[in-house]
Amino acid sequence: MDELKWERLTEVQGRFNADILKSYFEASGIEVELFQEAISHLTHPTTFAPVEIFVPKEQADAARTLLEEFNNTTE
Repeated sequence: MDELKWERLTEVQGRFNADILKSYFEASGIEVELFQEAISHLTHPTTFAPVEIFVPKEQADAARTLLEEFNNTTE
């Protein structure tokens, strides 16, 4: 069985917040995949349903550092 390529980095509330983080990571060269249950996204796109953010395992350490920096600037 192949080893999993992606690692769950964090979970945020709302697609808007997830898209901001996705752009932030991609600007630093980190790939991002977002996962949100389809029913939440389709029926209530403006709600703050949880969105999980995944990054490639080999980029996870860099992504955690960027996430910490992002959280420190938004506090």
